[in-house]
Amino acid sequence: REGKEDVVYPKPELEKVLGKTLGVPLFQEQAMRVAIECAGFTPGEADQLRRAMATFKHTGGVSSFGAKLIGGMVKNGYEREFAEKTFKQLEGFGSYGFPESHAASFALIAYASSWMKCHHPDVFCAALLNAQPMGFYAPAQIVRDARDHGVEARPVCINASRWDCTLEPTADDGRFAVRLGLRMVRGLANADAATIVIARADQPFASVDDLWHRAGVPAASLVELAQADAFQPSLLLARREALWAIKALRDEPLPLFAAASGREQRTVSEIQEPLVALRAMTAGGEVVEDYGHVGLTLRDHPVSFLRADLGRKRIVSCREAMQARDGHWLEAAGLVLVRQRPGSAKGVMFITIEDETGIANLVV
Repeated sequence: REGKEDVVYPKPELEKVLGKTLGVPLFQEQAMRVAIECAGFTPGEADQLRRAMATFKHTGGVSSFGAKLIGGMVKNGYEREFAEKTFKQLEGFGSYGFPESHAASFALIAYASSWMKCHHPDVFCAALLNAQPMGFYAPAQIVRDARDHGVEARPVCINASRWDCTLEPTADDGRFAVRLGLRMVRGLANADAATIVIARADQPFASVDDLWHRAGVPAASLVELAQADAFQPSLLLARREALWAIKALRDEPLPLFAAASGREQRTVSEIQEPLVALRAMTAGGEVVEDYGHVGLTLRDHPVSFLRADLGRKRIVSCREAMQARDGHWLEAAGLVLVRQRPGSAKGVMFITIEDETGIANLVV
């Protein structure tokens, strides 16, 4: 395609089969047509070749077609060297080739996804989060990438989040913010989340006690929300403060106070708790809790808290590792995002790690 190599078609029938892919067999239909047009295979034999190519690395079945295909091509006027090269291409192609219709479908999905990610990264991020569990990357990496591309991510909030992640207006008319949904809170039931959303339809919750009375969800669900820091965005209650307030609740409000709340059309607290000054969590502790109860953090990256110690040990960041010259020995550290050990890699493992500066790809 770039003109670095000449495209050679010894005979017109081969150009007819491989012309659209510049002489390289990419689709299963092409492999079958090469066998039929150039080597004299019957359609049935060509289909058997296709089936054998799909598993040749495990069974070696394709080798039984080598002599027939090479012999057929030589008989039809092709040079033996070219025939053997063609068979090797078909043999190697068998480990990755698939029908052209499948290739077109994948290409369309890949193009549409790439276009959406490029032009509407906010929409792309929200859609992927709402489709979880799926795909190659966890929600933490999806949100991290979106933020790196200018998307504002907003935390789970008892007064703003719906079940799914949603889009919210920003000062930039051309871009939305992604509000994390209640689905991100680990352990929170969909039914309880729906009850909370319905209960706040007329007015937002004013306190933990207010949410408990109006939504009527179990205190255990409120604990899940508090551990996910969902009371902080709108009520300014930190995790520990919210959990402290929840400790004073029961699974059922007392009838006397429930009646008073209904009569006055507002929440009447059963008890007046004295103000308690709770020790604030450390920044690192907040991040640990974020990962434990939401699966991601909008605060500092976990590795950033270790950067000073890593620096003293001359352990570089992922960005520095990826920018280092080839052959240079160094050490890097990060969270392991992906581990792959393909069957065809002969024991080699491919690892992706991440820190506050980006990602680095490793081969082990």
